[in-house]
Amino acid sequence: MAQIKQADLKVQTDDQLATALQELKREQFNLRFQSATGQLEKPGRIREVRRTIARIKTLQHGRKIIASQQGA
Repeated sequence: MAQIKQADLKVQTDDQLATALQELKREQFNLRFQSATGQLEKPGRIREVRRTIARIKTLQHGRKIIASQQGA
Protein backbone atom coordinates (compact mmCIF):
# COMPACT_ATOMS: atom_id res chain seq x y z
CA MET A 1 0.00 0.00 0.00
CA ALA A 2 1.43 3.36 -1.00
CA GLN A 3 1.70 6.36 1.26
CA ILE A 4 -1.65 8.09 1.72
CA LYS A 5 -1.77 11.88 1.85
CA GLN A 6 -3.84 13.90 4.30
CA ALA A 7 -5.93 15.46 1.51
CA ASP A 8 -6.80 12.00 0.17
CA LEU A 9 -7.91 10.87 3.61
CA LYS A 10 -10.17 13.87 4.17
CA VAL A 11 -12.35 13.07 1.15
CA GLN A 12 -12.89 9.43 2.12
CA THR A 13 -16.07 8.28 3.85
CA ASP A 14 -16.10 6.87 7.37
CA ASP A 15 -16.39 3.32 6.01
CA GLN A 16 -13.46 3.82 3.66
CA LEU A 17 -11.35 5.17 6.53
CA ALA A 18 -12.25 2.19 8.70
CA THR A 19 -11.27 -0.20 5.89
CA ALA A 20 -7.98 1.63 5.30
CA LEU A 21 -7.25 1.58 9.03
CA GLN A 22 -7.86 -2.16 9.18
CA GLU A 23 -5.54 -2.76 6.20
CA LEU A 24 -2.82 -0.56 7.68
CA LYS A 25 -2.98 -2.34 11.02
CA ARG A 26 -2.58 -5.65 9.21
CA GLU A 27 0.38 -4.26 7.29
CA GLN A 28 1.89 -2.91 10.51
CA PHE A 29 1.65 -6.35 12.08
CA ASN A 30 3.33 -7.94 9.06
CA LEU A 31 6.10 -5.33 9.07
CA ARG A 32 6.77 -5.90 12.77
CA PHE A 33 6.91 -9.63 12.13
CA GLN A 34 9.35 -9.14 9.23
CA SER A 35 11.47 -6.86 11.40
CA ALA A 36 11.67 -9.44 14.17
CA THR A 37 12.76 -12.17 11.75
CA GLY A 38 15.27 -9.94 9.96
CA GLN A 39 13.43 -9.94 6.62
CA LEU A 40 12.42 -6.27 6.53
CA GLU A 41 13.41 -4.55 3.26
CA LYS A 42 12.19 -1.00 3.95
CA PRO A 43 12.57 -0.01 7.63
CA GLY A 44 11.10 3.44 6.91
CA ARG A 45 7.80 1.87 5.92
CA ILE A 46 7.06 1.09 9.59
CA ARG A 47 7.19 4.79 10.37
CA GLU A 48 4.98 5.72 7.39
CA VAL A 49 2.34 3.16 8.35
CA ARG A 50 2.35 4.23 11.99
CA ARG A 51 1.89 7.88 11.06
CA THR A 52 -0.86 7.14 8.54
CA ILE A 53 -2.71 5.15 11.20
CA ALA A 54 -2.45 8.17 13.50
CA ARG A 55 -3.77 10.47 10.75
CA ILE A 56 -6.79 8.24 10.17
CA LYS A 57 -7.55 7.99 13.89
CA THR A 58 -7.26 11.78 14.22
CA LEU A 59 -9.73 12.30 11.36
CA GLN A 60 -12.15 9.74 12.81
CA HIS A 61 -12.00 11.38 16.23
CA GLY A 62 -12.57 14.84 14.76
CA ARG A 63 -15.58 13.61 12.79
CA LYS A 64 -16.94 11.95 15.91
CA ILE A 65 -16.68 15.22 17.85
CA ILE A 66 -18.37 17.19 15.06
CA ALA A 67 -21.19 14.63 14.89
CA SER A 68 -21.75 14.75 18.64
CA GLN A 69 -21.86 18.57 18.60
CA GLN A 70 -24.41 18.61 15.80
CA GLY A 71 -26.55 16.03 17.55
CA ALA A 72 -26.60 17.89 20.87
